[in-house]
Amino acid sequence: MELVNNGMLGLPRPALAALRAALYRDAGPAAAGYLQEAGYAGGETLFAAFRGWLTARGEKEPESLPLERFEEMATAFFGEAGWGSLAVGSLRNAVATLDSRDWGEADPASGMDHPACHFTTGMFADFFGRIADAPLAVLEVECRSAGANRCRFLIGNAEVMEHVYETMGRGEGYEVALGEVE
Repeated sequence: MELVNNGMLGLPRPALAALRAALYRDAGPAAAGYLQEAGYAGGETLFAAFRGWLTARGEKEPESLPLERFEEMATAFFGEAGWGSLAVGSLRNAVATLDSRDWGEADPASGMDHPACHFTTGMFADFFGRIADAPLAVLEVECRSAGANRCRFLIGNAEVMEHVYETMGRGEGYEVALGEVE
């Protein structure tokens, strides 16, 4: 993948893990917001790189791809970009899911007590919001940094994601929250 001409750079995974650790050390819980903001800021450039990547492969514009083809191509793109593998799905017709057992932002050695791929949640919100042509919210509900076997991101409208967040804050699972919004 051509990085420089797409306004991107290669960043070693340990560097991103060290940045997150330093932000948490120095900024406490505010670190999550800083990382989300940075990820969101990069979404436009990432989407432009995806568009160019598709063009180089003779594919249609991202917005014109059938859903199955978009999922296949987005998965390949993020893999080639070094982020890791993705499996796209949905839950209860309420949210899209993105699952990864090797996501690049996750650091299983960090021992976090909560999902911590905050850069990714911001990046995905912008990236997938461009496809949807509507604002989307992203919430990571399982994370390898917090001991889970995979990272799982939920993507949906802000109202649904707020409900999931609040429900999980009361100690209930995201599946329970999604069952309430059907």
